Amino acid sequence: MAKVFNKLLPMPMHSLMLLIVWLLLNDFSVGHLVLGSFLAWLIPVLTFPYVDDQSKARKPVKIVVYFLRLVRDIIQSNIEVALRVMYPNRTLQPGIVAYPLSMKAEFPLTVLASSVSLTPGTVSVEFSDDRRWLYIHVLHLQDEQKLISEIRQRYEKPLREIFSC
Repeated sequence: MAKVFNKLLPMPMHSLMLLIVWLLLNDFSVGHLVLGSFLAWLIPVLTFPYVDDQSKARKPVKIVVYFLRLVRDIIQSNIEVALRVMYPNRTLQPGIVAYPLSMKAEFPLTVLASSVSLTPGTVSVEFSDDRRWLYIHVLHLQDEQKLISEIRQRYEKPLREIFSC
């Protein structure tokens, strides 16, 4: 019975989220409720075969903590970059850092690279071919080892816990 339910509704939380977003984006009516429900059912059914089992989040509370930390880091970095732009000086030291990766799963690596890029002053450039390194461009690089340590503690370690990888 559970197997039949999983085929009919493979990702119930995704379906619920899709329906809620659909209803928030449109005027509420019975027609939109029916159409939104149909799309919330159909999209997960069609995309489920492409979902990677390895990349399922295992600790939802840690996701919230990670998200709040990331938002705080984005705000803090925005202020730092704004100050550097408003009060320009000639002491900027841009650089490229080769960040050693300890994760292998694709989705957590994508979240890590996106988190680095969302934080102003740093941009993920690319992964090495063997996925052992993430190259990061830094607007002002003072201490490479300190930056690597911060990324490992603030982003990679929590992502490893969230995705159990």
